[in-house]
Amino acid sequence: MRIGALAAATGTTPKTLRFYEQAGLLADPPRTAGGYRDYPAHAPARVAFIRSAQAAGLSLAEIRDVLAIRDGGHPPCAHVTELLDRHLTDVEHRIAELEATRAMLRELTRTASVTDPATCTEGDICRILAADRVGA
Repeated sequence: MRIGALAAATGTTPKTLRFYEQAGLLADPPRTAGGYRDYPAHAPARVAFIRSAQAAGLSLAEIRDVLAIRDGGHPPCAHVTELLDRHLTDVEHRIAELEATRAMLRELTRTASVTDPATCTEGDICRILAADRVGA
């Protein structure tokens, strides 16, 4: 299967497929007599896996590790489970941070709605974002 056909079959572009090769996610395919890439029949499934893993938040290095385990003849399920658990913990931590930021912004917005600029002194940069309000 040539690169254009693989790209069309997987919803990617030839440039993406060449990038996956350079990143070590796809093996360099054999070449035709004319020098064209000739991907094996299992290439669409591998590209679909790569895209699915990226959508789940795995980095290219993590995906490369999973593929190396599989290419070594072992099921990567335990490794994938660890990666997913770690990513889920990270996402939950970021969500908690974002929720705290949202709460602070809501409070600052309320403060801004009742702050009279005339009450600011020359020593104030902005009373809305004063250190005692923001928690610096």
